[in-house]
Amino acid sequence: MSLFPIFVKLDGRAALVVGGGALAEAKIELLLQAGASVRVVAPKVSDRIRRWAIDKSIVWHESEFVASDVASVEVIFAATGRQGVDRYVAAVARQARVLVNAVDDPDFCDFYMPSVVRRGDLQIAISTNGRSPALAQQLREHLEAEFDAEWAGRVLEIGERRRQIIASTQPGAARTAELQQLAREAVKELLR
Repeated sequence: MSLFPIFVKLDGRAALVVGGGALAEAKIELLLQAGASVRVVAPKVSDRIRRWAIDKSIVWHESEFVASDVASVEVIFAATGRQGVDRYVAAVARQARVLVNAVDDPDFCDFYMPSVVRRGDLQIAISTNGRSPALAQQLREHLEAEFDAEWAGRVLEIGERRRQIIASTQPGAARTAELQQLAREAVKELLR
């Protein structure tokens, strides 16, 4: 099986997380960072998830999952840690044609969460198609050392320079060459 790698804009989009423990907490945090509108369904939640609900960062439905919970959501994380429940959530989601990730159960995932190196706007995603999350984590740790915190500023500078090139140079081979040179210089700096 081959995956189609994409970065998705979730700002304002409805996401459902089923579960209230550590697995759910990690997914909720990532969804909030992406600006998603997060709804959580779980009879009990961690203190951190409870605080998000109190702060109105998320909406928490204090109940067990039911099939109607998938209505009006665009992505679902089944994160209860109970295989039977998570697989049921995945089956309901698939029937409703909603993308689902059953945490730590690759056969019941429509997508996998990559291991990600973040340096401002620079994001490097690593996936093993769900075969070895530990390998993806080790590679991420290696790349985090290679791409230090200064890369956030470098990407901003390159983006500003790119904007200037696009504004001052007509589309075509010359502009493409100039943009490629800009990127090559950044990579050469990394390799030094």
